[in-house]
Amino acid sequence: MALNQDTQSPVKITDLLNFAQLTLEAEGLSEEHAHLVADSLVQADLWGHQSHGVLRLPWYIARLRTGAMKASSEFSTLIDTGAMLLLDGQDGVGQVLTDTAQREAVRRAKIHGVGAVGVRNSNHFGTAMYYTRKAAAEGCVSILTTNASPAMAPWGGKEKGIGTNPWSIGAPYNGGAVVMDIANTAVARGKIYLARQRNEPIPDSWSLTADGRPTTDAAEAVDGVILPMAGHKGYAISFMMDVLSGVLTGSASGKGVNGPYRENERSGCGHMFIALDVDSFGTTEKYTARLEQLIAEVKETPLAHGASEIFIPGEIEDRHEAARKAEGTLQLPEQTWTDLAKLGNETGTPLPPRA
Repeated sequence: MALNQDTQSPVKITDLLNFAQLTLEAEGLSEEHAHLVADSLVQADLWGHQSHGVLRLPWYIARLRTGAMKASSEFSTLIDTGAMLLLDGQDGVGQVLTDTAQREAVRRAKIHGVGAVGVRNSNHFGTAMYYTRKAAAEGCVSILTTNASPAMAPWGGKEKGIGTNPWSIGAPYNGGAVVMDIANTAVARGKIYLARQRNEPIPDSWSLTADGRPTTDAAEAVDGVILPMAGHKGYAISFMMDVLSGVLTGSASGKGVNGPYRENERSGCGHMFIALDVDSFGTTEKYTARLEQLIAEVKETPLAHGASEIFIPGEIEDRHEAARKAEGTLQLPEQTWTDLAKLGNETGTPLPPRA
């Protein structure tokens, strides 16, 4: 497959954020909630994860219009034991529900040392580290899990049966966070969608076609099966993330979950947010000293052939964000630009000019 040589269009970060927010407000979200969703998408682009950035905005809008996702984002409390809370998201906006879970988990961790909040009947929430980084800023180590629509075959099978089921762990560090955010497949499904938008080939280790052949064609991969990371280990982790996010919370799991690109189907996905208050484990100062020692040891490891530097989890994203903010612009794939322009015409929200 030939590369599309005209794949990027620059736009000011502030203009893009404002456009996304106004578009969501036009579809019924409150100003506060629209800003949260828009910020989560633009932040993913700033971190260099365009697969989870504004590329997804048209998907969210389509789901709001069909009613598969509810703009009101009302939720009800099902169980509250103090340290643990279970919410029914009633098909509301994933970002709003997950941010609520994050805040409640942190609040409870400050009281009990640990706070756990489960959410059932939610929607896609964007990038998991968006929320674990927030908990880190409040002095908590946190774990966030979610389940997703089937993308990989159970180990030994040949049909989709379990989702990528991403998860994130974030820990406070140096005013920011050490943070991991991964799907349990060889690649996040959004990266395949991004490659399709860019008209770029994908590695043949990412996916199989619907009839089980390795492929470098992103369009074929979307309809096929994404391979698990680390073979059977990736499958096992993904299975257990479905237990935490869907089975335990009472939400949908396995084949019962629908992805954000299916505009007419309710998602049914669930989330689990666990926060651990650092101070409850001793003192923040001692925690920081131990973490800094670990980071120093890792950074001082002799480099393998071809490597130029060792990064700690989240460091590459921090550098991407700093570079993009210094420039003041983001580069969007041409197809994303076209999709946003169409969305702007439909909602009466003009797309900002190219920077």
